[in-house]
Amino acid sequence: MIGKFASAKGSTFFQATNPVSTQKLPPHFYEATSQEIDAAIQKSYQAFQEYRNVSGKKKAAFLTTIAEEIIALGDDLIQRCMEETGLTEARMLNERQRVINHLKMFASLVTEGSWVDARIDLAQPDRKPLAKTDIRSMQRPLGPVGVFGASNFPLAYSVAGGDTVSALAAGCTVVIKAHPAHPGTCELVGRAVLNAVEKNNLPDGIFSMIHGESPDVGLALVRHPLIKAIGFTGSFRGGKALFDEANNRPSPIPVYAEMGSTNPVFILPGILQQQRDVIAQGLAASVTLGVGQFCTNPGLVFIQSSKEGKEFTTTLSKHIEDTNPGVMLTQTIQCNYEKGVERLVESGDVQTIARGKQNGSGFTGVANLFQSTVKSFLSDHLLEEEVFGPSTLLITASTKNELIQAAGKLGGHLTATVHGTEEDFNTYSDLISILEQKAGRLIINGYPTGVEVCDSIVHGGPFPATTDSRTTSVGTMAITRFTRPVCYQNFPTSLLPSELQNTNTLQLWRLVNGERTKNNAQ
Repeated sequence: MIGKFASAKGSTFFQATNPVSTQKLPPHFYEATSQEIDAAIQKSYQAFQEYRNVSGKKKAAFLTTIAEEIIALGDDLIQRCMEETGLTEARMLNERQRVINHLKMFASLVTEGSWVDARIDLAQPDRKPLAKTDIRSMQRPLGPVGVFGASNFPLAYSVAGGDTVSALAAGCTVVIKAHPAHPGTCELVGRAVLNAVEKNNLPDGIFSMIHGESPDVGLALVRHPLIKAIGFTGSFRGGKALFDEANNRPSPIPVYAEMGSTNPVFILPGILQQQRDVIAQGLAASVTLGVGQFCTNPGLVFIQSSKEGKEFTTTLSKHIEDTNPGVMLTQTIQCNYEKGVERLVESGDVQTIARGKQNGSGFTGVANLFQSTVKSFLSDHLLEEEVFGPSTLLITASTKNELIQAAGKLGGHLTATVHGTEEDFNTYSDLISILEQKAGRLIINGYPTGVEVCDSIVHGGPFPATTDSRTTSVGTMAITRFTRPVCYQNFPTSLLPSELQNTNTLQLWRLVNGERTKNNAQ
C-alpha cells in the first residue's frame, strides 16, 4: 500500500500459514521491491510536510475514525486473525478492544494538547547588565517513522498498534512493515486506516504498508534517509540488528525496540509460608497464558530454600504437569521455543522438574518448569536469556544475601515482581531498590502478564529489554518517542505555532516564565 494505491511489482510472494492445521492460506502477498519501498517513503515524506501542522483536534478525529473503521471490519477481521494466528475469538475480541482504547486515549491526549510541553520565557529588554530575548519551545514531530509489526500481537502491536498510533498522534507519518505471519489481518487493518485518511481529508501518504519475509525489506526501511525513527517489537536478535543498522547510517536515527524479557519474580519467605499454594496457581497461569507468548511472561522465579519452598515447588510442578499444550503463533516461534528448552535441558546446572501434557497438533508448545541455583545463575549468563514460550526457570537461593546478589546480577527487564508480606518488604527493602534499577514496571503481589493501557503505564526497561529505557511503547508517554524539542527565539507572533503564541486560544497548560498556567503570556 503506497498510500492509497495498491502495488505488487515484486517477483517473490508468500502466504500466511494456519498454525492449527499448518495449511497455507490464500491469497499470495508480494514482497515489496526497493522501488516500492522508496515510493512509499517518498510519499510519506511529502505527506509529512502537511500533516506535521495538522491541529490536535483534527488528529484526534483521524484517530477516532481509525477506531470506527476497525470496528466496522466486524467478524471478517476476527476470523482472519484467528486463521492466521490460532488465537481464540475471545483473545482477538479483547485485543481489538485494546486497540480501540489506545486510539481513543491518544485522541483525548491530542485534543487537550498540553502534551506538547509548551514553554515561554518572555523577553526582558530592560534586564541589566544584559537584555533577555524572547525564547519559546515545544515538542515537534520527527518525520516519517518506520514501524515493524509484531508476531505475538496481530492487532495491538501491529498495523494500528501502539507504535503507529503514538507516531500519528505526534504528527508523524508512518510506513509499516506488516508481519508476514498475519498479512491478511494487516491488509484489513491497513485499509481501515486508509479509509480514515480519506474520510478526514488528510494527505495521501500519511500511512503506507509494505510486505516481505526477507530481512532486506526491513533493512531497506531502516536505511532510507527520509525515515527519522523506528518502532519495533520482537526478538533481541531482530531488534539489535535494526538498532545497529540505524546507528551505522550516515545520519543515525533512534530505534525504539522492545526486545523481550524474562521478567523476574521474587517470592519472599513470609508470604511463601502464608500463600504458597495460591501463588503457585497464579504463577502457573501466568507462565502458560497465551502459550507463554507474551513479552511479560515470568521466565525467572527466585525463592529461598525452605520447607515451604519445597512445597511451593511441588504445587507449581503439579500445575505445570496439568497444563494442556497450546498452539503457538508460527512454526518459527515453536522451533525457537524448542531450541530454548533444549538449551536449558543440556545445561549441567539446570534440572527439568515438570513438563506439561503433550497431546497436541499443529505448531504446539508444551509447558516446562526448570530448576537451578543462584550459584549457577551468577556464573551462567545463559540462564537469564528469554525462552519465548510456556516455561519458567525456578532459581533457589540459600540465603537472603544470595537473593540480593541474584537481583544485582540481573540485566534489564520489562518487569520485576515481588511477592511478600509487610514484614518481608521491610526486611528486603534493599531488593526493591535494586529492582527499580533493573525494570520499567515493578509489581507487588501480582503477575507481570497483562499490560494495562493507561496514561501512567511504562512498557519498557533497561537494555536488553529495550534499546532506550527512557521510553514506553504503551500509554500516552509513548508519544514523545517520535518528537523532538524545537526552540523559537525572538519570533514574531505570525511565525509562532499557535501553541506558543501569547494568547492561549487552545487553553493548554504551559510553562510561562517558570509558572505552570493556562493564562495568556504577558
